Amino acid sequence: MQHPRHLVLAIGVERSVSDTYRQLSKLVTAIVALCVVGAFPGRAQLTSEYPDQNEAQAQAGAQQPPGQPTSPTATQQDPTGNQLPTPSQPASPPAPEVAHLDIYGFAMLDSGYNFGRIDPDWFDVVRPVTLPSSRDEFGRNGSWFTGVRQSRLGFKGYMPTSKGEIRTIFEFELFGTGVDAGQTTFRLRHAWGEFRKIGVGQTWSVFMDPDVFPNSIEYWGPNGMIFFRNVQLRYTPWTSGASNFMVSLERPGASADQGIYAQRIELQNVRPRFRWPDLASHLRIGGKWGHVQIAGIVRDIKWDDLLANDIFNLDGGVVGWGVNLSSNIKIRKDVVRLQAAYGRGIENYFNDAPVDVGIVNNFSNPIRPILGKALPDLGIVAFYDHSWSDKFTSSIGYSLVDIDNTEAQPPQAFKRGQYALANLLYYPLKGVMMGGEFQWGRRANHSDGYIYNDYRIQFSFKYDFAFTLERH
Repeated sequence: MQHPRHLVLAIGVERSVSDTYRQLSKLVTAIVALCVVGAFPGRAQLTSEYPDQNEAQAQAGAQQPPGQPTSPTATQQDPTGNQLPTPSQPASPPAPEVAHLDIYGFAMLDSGYNFGRIDPDWFDVVRPVTLPSSRDEFGRNGSWFTGVRQSRLGFKGYMPTSKGEIRTIFEFELFGTGVDAGQTTFRLRHAWGEFRKIGVGQTWSVFMDPDVFPNSIEYWGPNGMIFFRNVQLRYTPWTSGASNFMVSLERPGASADQGIYAQRIELQNVRPRFRWPDLASHLRIGGKWGHVQIAGIVRDIKWDDLLANDIFNLDGGVVGWGVNLSSNIKIRKDVVRLQAAYGRGIENYFNDAPVDVGIVNNFSNPIRPILGKALPDLGIVAFYDHSWSDKFTSSIGYSLVDIDNTEAQPPQAFKRGQYALANLLYYPLKGVMMGGEFQWGRRANHSDGYIYNDYRIQFSFKYDFAFTLERH
């Protein structure tokens, strides 16, 4: 089966200009020109506030200067002073008097040294799934990495109507995916619209808590975190301050491991089929102390045997399900970020996990000698973000993914991944960040006893920009 998410990272040499980059560059230029010349003829106001801060807390890392709110339980403001909606807390203030467009982003340089090795398509992140599964699989240890692929550009629109405000977000980063894996090219993060209680488009899954992401500079983040931007239809029937209840129908998808039978011709014509969208929901209770959130998901995964004129019938299906309990606990300016997730067949929603379905032997049935099983998985995240002063912060923490493999998976299949980091970040000016981070990743295989540890140091420099266009 094909994995529905095309996750990225790159090998050292980058394509100078890809077709995707050129096309999206033209699109971005057209959007800005339209806003400035047509819909927003009034004024462009330079500001020192950064409207992407809360969303940048997830997967961009180190976007919050000390002393500023990082959780949707705190008030988030845009350059004009209006409270912003966040993925986990849709805002519901009165609509503003004028339509306006926030244009924001940052330029970010990542550079460092990897004392070990990793799949070259993922050279500048820590992903235990992509660490070597055998000796010298990706060559000898030791390599330097550098890139600007965390850099970001985004647009947030606010359009008042007689029935309430329409809010939209259109956001990109430079991590190429799919055929552009490993390249510095535009990648869609959010394409989202929201009106009152209904949201549509692509944004954080309702099964996810984006505020679990620590204040770090490593791009990929804790491997055990539920982390997925998905296409969805979302309904928020209840919101009260920092608390809310959400339900979503989300784009389905899954991947499978054909195991030790991967070369069998009988499996080459088995195709996945997803009859229904994934159903997710969460309940969040928040306050000045932080928040606690419990989320659940149910998903239908089918596969069809399309090979005609053989003796086997390998049709099958499983039901995937999961529960995700997460929290932020505020201690003065510090934040404790916690998550524990467990389920079957939900690896697709984890930040760094392998396949959703594995093969089990069923030799007592000559017509269906193998079956598919939704693999049980456990994810844990525990991080502590500390503010030393108005200019210095640190984050330290640990994460784990553990898979319950089947007997028909190969010995080198991924079993357990561990992740940890510690950093010191410096904010000399508002909108400027620099710092260093020590990172560790560990991979353990299914049954051959192979274990690999990877150690890295990373240094990053980041400059934010933001301004607002208003229509009068």
